[in-house]
Amino acid sequence: MATLLIIDDEAIGESLAVAFRHQDYEVALAHTGSEARGRLEQRLFDIIVCDITLPDANGVELLEFVRQVSPDSVFLLMTGKEHPQELIIQALNLGADRYIVKSDRTVEEVQSVVRRAEEYLRTRRERDLYRRAARELARDNIIGQSRLMRAVLETARAVAPTNSTILITGESGTGKELVARRVHELSLRFDHPFVSLNCGAFPETLLESELFGYMKGAFTGATQNKQGLFQAAGGGTLFLDEIGEMSLPMQVKLLRVLQERTVRPLGTTEEERVDVRVIAATNKDLRQLVAEKMFREDLYYRISVIPLHVPPLRERPEDIPLLALHFLQRYSEQMGKPVRSLSEEALEALRHYLWPGNVRELENAMERAMALEAGEEISLRSLPEHISRVSAPGPGATLLPDGGINLEKHIQEQERAYLLAALECAQGVRTKAAELLGMSYRSFRHYAKKYKI
Repeated sequence: MATLLIIDDEAIGESLAVAFRHQDYEVALAHTGSEARGRLEQRLFDIIVCDITLPDANGVELLEFVRQVSPDSVFLLMTGKEHPQELIIQALNLGADRYIVKSDRTVEEVQSVVRRAEEYLRTRRERDLYRRAARELARDNIIGQSRLMRAVLETARAVAPTNSTILITGESGTGKELVARRVHELSLRFDHPFVSLNCGAFPETLLESELFGYMKGAFTGATQNKQGLFQAAGGGTLFLDEIGEMSLPMQVKLLRVLQERTVRPLGTTEEERVDVRVIAATNKDLRQLVAEKMFREDLYYRISVIPLHVPPLRERPEDIPLLALHFLQRYSEQMGKPVRSLSEEALEALRHYLWPGNVRELENAMERAMALEAGEEISLRSLPEHISRVSAPGPGATLLPDGGINLEKHIQEQERAYLLAALECAQGVRTKAAELLGMSYRSFRHYAKKYKI
């Protein structure tokens, strides 16, 4: 049952207290404003029923105090017919949830309103529980106990309550968007939208309309007004992935929005104010792009107020078993398979592979292995070939066999394996595969031609 505070110096207050106690409510009664303040300083109440006039205060003054110390309480105001309408309007503007005009049926009316207030509180608490659960779920998507990942998550937690722009850097597949979502979920904006956009997925003209929106008739095909992502993310967070792909003219427009906090949809000269936190991400070296005049220096400093670097998976191998088991459980449930573990050989192969595609490649490998596995644990043969053939030397073994090794051939085999792995992770997109391997597209083409890939 809800906890009630009844504030009234007349007989009606006593009648209400008796009626609610008979219904097993926990009730406190105060006869003056000062007495009510004292009770509110000691504890919080779910519902407060207050007379508009008290010996030492009025209900409006007390409402201001309540909203400071107990902003989530439902505040019900009792008034008489003689009280001026302006006072009631003032109370409603200050946050009173409902007012009740006293009559012969005041007790019954207050009981009815309190029951509805209880239902409202129950719904609000369920909503808050759902939001907290969603925030926990978002946190659970970032798996890692390594020192490097703990540092990333601690920084994300520390900067989340601020409104500063954040630049998340890291290779493709490291989980930059998950980190951005973590920041959003831990921020004061958590109950507003998180909107993401891949800046490299749109040509310049479409990117502008996606970000800022447009008015009907702004261009051929604009048959109706369209809200931009800055407006869609109102009050929340806009995540701009692959910001290094943005053209210089678009960078100028983005910089203006970040400075002025306004957007101008295509087809109008009117500005719209926006309240959005921007988190950007890139797998490129923006400092190098600035030096090459391919990225604006002023925009770089504007978006990198707080830098966050997500380390590649090869630098945190202790996270690989945790991530593998996380994905194993996910795809075991999705595919309805009783696979609950990995063989020691499979786990060793995962540990010693260098993961050019990072966490995304590991997830793809575990999904594939789960689809192929017929036993009760992921075996070495279920892993992709380029991963399964990477193994660590056994106990007492040396890197160089007794009979020696053809080093040139061995290096060529490894190079070819990494090219194939990067292509698989990039789903055949060669420019993306080149990025995963940290080389230029021209170099990638050279090696692909060399190994007939």
